[in-house]
Amino acid sequence: MMRMSTTAIVTRNVDWSDAATSEPYEAGWAETAVIFVRALKPPVGKPGRAHVEISPDGMRWVREGTSFELPAERDAIAFARVSQFGNWLRLACDFDEGSSLRVLVTLHLKS
Repeated sequence: MMRMSTTAIVTRNVDWSDAATSEPYEAGWAETAVIFVRALKPPVGKPGRAHVEISPDGMRWVREGTSFELPAERDAIAFARVSQFGNWLRLACDFDEGSSLRVLVTLHLKS
């Protein structure tokens, strides 16, 4: 069996603040996912915290349990690895008041 892989850009050049989310991605065919977040500019204030979310339908979301700190400087990268996530994935982030970060978020999926 030939393994499949793909890279999907789900957020590009967007300033995240308050409570932000990436675009959802339908990835039910994949066994594993690596989610990368790259800071395109230095953060304003304290970098936020990211949480992997899963969904049965792409509309209602729950936290999967994986979370990580967002990058603290320009061009730095943070990531998370997840598996057994069902069909839909996205990244949700929380920021302190007045904090923000311009990001590039990519999903790297493998079957």
